[in-house]
Amino acid sequence: MPTMEFQGKQYEVDEDGYLVNLDDWNKELAGHIAKLEGVDMSDAHWEVVNFLRDYYQKYQIAPMIKILVKEIGKAMGPEKGNTKYLYELYPGGPAKQACKIAGLPKPTGCV
Repeated sequence: MPTMEFQGKQYEVDEDGYLVNLDDWNKELAGHIAKLEGVDMSDAHWEVVNFLRDYYQKYQIAPMIKILVKEIGKAMGPEKGNTKYLYELYPGGPAKQACKIAGLPKPTGCV
């Protein structure tokens, strides 16, 4: 299985670079993954990452983009719960890229 090195430690990742062990995740590692993804993390980025981690903890699934947009809209309002806003934050795909940074599995379905 592939690995990613960060601060002298090896982390198991799948073939797409998603963390295998969700317990390996921490904010510093998330920042490193974000850099690899070309994302400069701001408070707005962290808001989505934290939302995804809470969602995953509650439902044990990483939401596909359609559900992510809907749920963020419910929780944070329509100005943030829309595809345009989320793609501005995560141009590599809000569900896929944000989940990778959040240390979650790759979302299933239409991403």
